[in-house]
Amino acid sequence: MDGLVTKSAASTDDQSRARWGAVVSLSLGVFGLVTAEFLPASLLTPMSADLGVSVGAAGQSVTTTAVVAAVAGPAIVVYTGRFDRRTVLLALTGLLVVSSLMAGFAPNLPFLLAARVLLGVALGGFWAMSLALAMRLVPGRLMPRAMAIVMSGVSIATVCAAPVGAWIGATLGWRYAFLLAAAVGVITFIVQALTVPSLPPIGTTSLATIARVLRRPAIRLGLATILLVVTGHFAGFTYIRPYLEQVPRFDVEMITAILLAFGIGGFFGNIAGGFLAERNTRLAMMLAAVGITATALLLAVGGVLPAIAAAATAAWGFAFGALPVSVQSFISRAAGDEAEGAGAATLTTFQIAISTGAILGGVIVELQGPAGVFLFAALAALLGASLVAMSRKVALQPG
Repeated sequence: MDGLVTKSAASTDDQSRARWGAVVSLSLGVFGLVTAEFLPASLLTPMSADLGVSVGAAGQSVTTTAVVAAVAGPAIVVYTGRFDRRTVLLALTGLLVVSSLMAGFAPNLPFLLAARVLLGVALGGFWAMSLALAMRLVPGRLMPRAMAIVMSGVSIATVCAAPVGAWIGATLGWRYAFLLAAAVGVITFIVQALTVPSLPPIGTTSLATIARVLRRPAIRLGLATILLVVTGHFAGFTYIRPYLEQVPRFDVEMITAILLAFGIGGFFGNIAGGFLAERNTRLAMMLAAVGITATALLLAVGGVLPAIAAAATAAWGFAFGALPVSVQSFISRAAGDEAEGAGAATLTTFQIAISTGAILGGVIVELQGPAGVFLFAALAALLGASLVAMSRKVALQPG
């Protein structure tokens, strides 16, 4: 009985020390950034037509953001270490607003890419800091729950960004989608200013710190899984609209509905991934990768049938929704007190994977058409799942 009372008291104390409002504001920041980052996936056709470039060239607006984020994340962690993390967070959210406004008024592809560079800085810095911020806002035992809340911003963005972007692009024009992203950024800035407490820097993070984190086998396993699975996923996702237009031959209204189903699947996948990660992070990672493999393979071989294309896309959203929260929870447990270093390494790996996927996807689309890219996605995700399955002896805790 005493043990139960002690456990209950500890749980109550944990809840009282958790700053859930600030955690939710981080989720809103994720929502704004991911919405802005992946709007081009649902707008490639009108963007390329308006700017007078090919679909593959327009798709590099995703690549640009990812490449810059991969470099900016570690740089911001290292070179802003003496600043209050709240101040840095608000500055990055301000960049989200500026970059979205620039994209909305871009007269040509170079100007659009410049806007996406600024977005990459904001995205990289935010993602690199998010793990450490969450760890300072809640007790360690509640980290999987906190990360599930933060990552729900990704899921909600995939619910909203792709279908809303496609609908706005078809009705008002693609530029208005980016202006809406700027408005989301303004709201995010206000909420974060009201809820995130002062977070003075604790210690310092250097490139040597990041290198030290990379020597941990569990961290390397998590990062390798990200590199394989996320590369495959974004090879397909970046070109999902051309695929849905050319293979099952859906119209804009149906594409909007399917992308909405993808996003809803991602939302519930995030919840399921967080629930499972609290119990077994390794299993959660592996099941998410297997799900992406299966759905990508279905899209590759059976997507010409509209029913299969629609169902597989929704299931794909569920599978991918479970991946980020699973991997982030795995890496946070392995990181120990080196959260910012681990966060920077995770961010860089994610963005390298996203940019690599977008580049390879563009090459495959140009050579084989949009259906061929999903065979690559299935193979890459399968390799990631196999890596996790074969690495069961890797210790999770640092040391």
